Amino acid sequence: MQNLKIVDTHTGKIFVDYEHQLEYLTVGDYGKENNIKADFLGLTKEIYGVKNEEVDLTKKWVATISTQKGCPMACAFCDCPKYGFHGNATREELGLEIRTMLEHFKEYDHTDRFNVHFARMGEPTFNSAVLDFAEYDLKNLVGEYIKAKTVHPVVSTMLPKSNKNLEKFVLDWCRIKNEVYKGEAGLQFSINSTDETQRSEEFNGKSLSLREISELAKKLPKPVGRKYTLNFAVTNDTILDADELDRLFDKNNWIVKITPIHETHAAVNNGFDVGDTYTDYNVYRKFEEPLLAHGWDVIVFVPSKEEDSDRITCGNALISGAK
Repeated sequence: MQNLKIVDTHTGKIFVDYEHQLEYLTVGDYGKENNIKADFLGLTKEIYGVKNEEVDLTKKWVATISTQKGCPMACAFCDCPKYGFHGNATREELGLEIRTMLEHFKEYDHTDRFNVHFARMGEPTFNSAVLDFAEYDLKNLVGEYIKAKTVHPVVSTMLPKSNKNLEKFVLDWCRIKNEVYKGEAGLQFSINSTDETQRSEEFNGKSLSLREISELAKKLPKPVGRKYTLNFAVTNDTILDADELDRLFDKNNWIVKITPIHETHAAVNNGFDVGDTYTDYNVYRKFEEPLLAHGWDVIVFVPSKEEDSDRITCGNALISGAK
């Protein structure tokens, strides 16, 4: 396909689809014992750098797809807004992204786990097609190509205050998570900081306030299976107050995930301190330890330098640099 550029990475491929103005990728995973610290899961080793090694798609296969063509959120750490905003991906185009990836890996006919992250470009809660696609299409589509023991879709939202349908979308997704996928699906709120000034700078003033997010969280049904996730993409300068988190969210329903703000062009140009988040666990420990002391379940996810240089991590978009 002339309008489809395929970029090889250390763990998979990135697809830059100029015809449909979309970008999506498929990668393997190094394994949670190598890139995750989560005491509540028995993963207690601190991570000082993640070694690039061969991945096995038959164990875990990750697809990250775009829900929008570009993004209207203009987050300060993300390259997607540089591409502009050209509308939502249709339900058919969401399927096209998955189908294209699977067709380029025909040598595989099975996997233990197929994760689908609605997180490459776009804010998924602006696109109701995500709900119908996940509920009615995704499992059958994957099943046309491979036998997956588990299909696990994840919605990550920056909680845009301009989205009048945000609450409805999130509640509908919780129903899909709890009932359609029997808990084997994820919901992630991107919080990043407990300081409103810091959050406003990172999300360009386009995210709900923490008080408003807390009120929305209280309306969600109790999660079946996995808890909901509060995501904090951190730098050395991040403010994460465990007392404030206790006031805002119920640790019986939520876990905390700590990741680095990735080394995107936007993050570097806007002065985010991302220099040692790949090799120095001290960056994460100062956030993790107070949360553990307060009784929170905490996941610390550390990518490899190769994953960031390959630009497969959140906030990247190769299409943004295309002429």
